[in-house]
Amino acid sequence: MTFQPEKTLIRAHHAALRRATPDSVARALAEHASPDWHWRGMHPWHEQHGPEAVAAAFWHPFLRAMSRVQRREDVFFAGRNQIDDFQSVWVVSMGHLMALFDAPFLGILPTRRIAMLRYAEFHRIDGGRIVETAFFCDLLHLMRQAGQSPLPTQTGAHLVQPGPATHDGVHDGPTPPAEGAQTLELICRMIGAINDHRAYSGPEEELALNWHEDMCWWGPEGIGATYTIPRYIDQHQRPFRTQLADRAFNGHVARLAEGSYGGFFGWPNLSLTPLGGFMGLPAGPRADMRVVDIYRRDGDKLAENWIFIDMLHFLNMQGLDLLPPRTASDH
Repeated sequence: MTFQPEKTLIRAHHAALRRATPDSVARALAEHASPDWHWRGMHPWHEQHGPEAVAAAFWHPFLRAMSRVQRREDVFFAGRNQIDDFQSVWVVSMGHLMALFDAPFLGILPTRRIAMLRYAEFHRIDGGRIVETAFFCDLLHLMRQAGQSPLPTQTGAHLVQPGPATHDGVHDGPTPPAEGAQTLELICRMIGAINDHRAYSGPEEELALNWHEDMCWWGPEGIGATYTIPRYIDQHQRPFRTQLADRAFNGHVARLAEGSYGGFFGWPNLSLTPLGGFMGLPAGPRADMRVVDIYRRDGDKLAENWIFIDMLHFLNMQGLDLLPPRTASDH
């Protein structure tokens, strides 16, 4: 299966959004989404139903705040969802929404300069319409760009993250099915190694099975990006595993791959108990992590990983609201 009809639909959806204004964006969304469209967004939007609700929650305020929006896409692929026994077709897009930050957004004050909002979206297509979407973006990173970061600097690097080193992440045309199957198998093997990590002599042995030594891990704001297996262990894995306890894996909603790219999202993926220290914050009650992972495979190992976590929701469940106070101009 080439997934060309589904890819063409998402390309038309993106084109309609590119032309949209705050006043017309609900109609633009309705061009390609079903009337009962199920949209999952990060905190503070959460779940919405139908184009009007999605426009009111995210796109109308976003387009009022951001001028001359460009979608700068780094990864685009489609595939059948392993989670439902390969019954549904999903299309994935990842990159940045670039704009001029000209008015308040969610209480974040405008800079009148370029803003780069990291995003990843998963769309389920059925009957020629978008029926389900997960839209993740890095609001904490947007706050950092605006000089309003509420978190202390952590171990990873905090930057506007690039796309794949190979510049081959956009799959507008068909790809050999065997390539996607190999990528999906590797992702599943890597997940299995995480679940069985106590069986290995240490994190170096666990990671070396499925990752290149010079892996790039493009983490979300609050953690940051890191490079090479040893630095990944120091700057993310060890803090994550020692400062968060009682990790429970809740499963994924979608997991798919095409060519050398693949990924998944969950709602939520994980439940954990903060012990104190993670992201420089104190211990807190048990909370959920909604996570997106996008991967690039190089040969028989993973080379790059882009991660989105709904940090604001995770922290909100612990009684921490990091968004600034909102005004009428944010709506």
